[in-house]
Amino acid sequence: MIDPKLLRTDPDRLRRSQAARGESVELIDQLVAADDARRSSIAAYEALRAQQKELGKLVARAKGEEKAAVLAQTKELVGLVKAADAASADAAQTFDALIRQLPNPVFDDVPLGGEDDFTVVSTHGTPRDFAAEGFTPRDHLELGELLGAIDMERGAKVSGSRFYFLTGQGAMLEFALINLAMAKALQWGFTPVIPPALVKPSAMEGTGFLGQAAQDVYHLPADDLYLVGTSEVALAAFHSEEILDSASLPRQYVGYSPCFRREAGSYGKDTRGIFRVHWFDKVEMFVYCDPEQAHAEHQRLLEFEKEFITALELPFQVLEVAAGDLGLSAARKYDCYGWLPTQEKYREVTSTSNCTEFQARRLNIRQRDNAGVRPVATLNGTLCAMTRMIIMILENHQQADGSVRIPPALRPYLGGAEFLTPIS
Repeated sequence: MIDPKLLRTDPDRLRRSQAARGESVELIDQLVAADDARRSSIAAYEALRAQQKELGKLVARAKGEEKAAVLAQTKELVGLVKAADAASADAAQTFDALIRQLPNPVFDDVPLGGEDDFTVVSTHGTPRDFAAEGFTPRDHLELGELLGAIDMERGAKVSGSRFYFLTGQGAMLEFALINLAMAKALQWGFTPVIPPALVKPSAMEGTGFLGQAAQDVYHLPADDLYLVGTSEVALAAFHSEEILDSASLPRQYVGYSPCFRREAGSYGKDTRGIFRVHWFDKVEMFVYCDPEQAHAEHQRLLEFEKEFITALELPFQVLEVAAGDLGLSAARKYDCYGWLPTQEKYREVTSTSNCTEFQARRLNIRQRDNAGVRPVATLNGTLCAMTRMIIMILENHQQADGSVRIPPALRPYLGGAEFLTPIS
């Protein structure tokens, strides 16, 4: 959540952010009013309690009729204090419900607009000219079936639509990607983590995934647990309700986990193959840092993503996401889009978000130094979403005979093999 002081010191910034996101500006006015009511109710309660304490002192000294009058006044105050306490609790509950609806304020220089209004920050590499090479590229599913790497038919038989099996060379390719991603992350100073894929509601709500993203979340009602859509959730909640030593920051974690998404609202989109699925595995970077270092850490995460994609020799673009396409927690977000030859366009493969203090405030994660105790900032970045990176490797490195060239960076994790080869 935001720092409530912003409502009193700079409500116009919040109004600008809401307008940029395409969200309700009126919510800010409601919050300002709710904050005033909350603070007034607290002041009224504390004034009555102070009066009650003073009368308690008088009771001990008073005698006769004066004592009877003070006792009567004290009795009357008990009801007033109880009512003021209840009013204060109601006002706090109203304020809390409203402020949890408010997204993280976007930075003023974030591009305006929705999903299609991103800004292209940079372009890397050059897409292959398959026509000049004399053949038409196959899509990832055709290649996956030739290689014995992807089985959609049995995935649907076992689990339903948008599920799959990775088999043989497909499974080995994922293992290679995991190992490369973890090796890179270790070089960069990250601590590897295998987090739980089931989390409590507090973790989902604290990271902002039970708001606008709730329709994409799988919930197990009998246990009141949620399947994560990204290990960001568990990694963010890892230090919930903790105070970290400022000297230990930044703390960098890299998590590997399965991810589950309903893909609500995506009916008819990307139905072929493994681009948009209900389950996939992912390696995710997560950072806790001082808020003043958040911008630099965000740029660093982006550079790590770029280095990883470049190591796989994939053409890609870096996009800055427009305000209206940001999730609840992100104040700024960069996506990397890899070139997909058969669609002749760039498609998302990684993203990295600066969530400033937003998640930390919701999860009560703070730091302590000589200046006192205050919230940390949190950032996340996808290093490798397996299915999408497999798609990019198959399509971009395919050969005319259906084999797929393995980028040198992956070869040590595939026994030195230079190609994935058709099984028939």
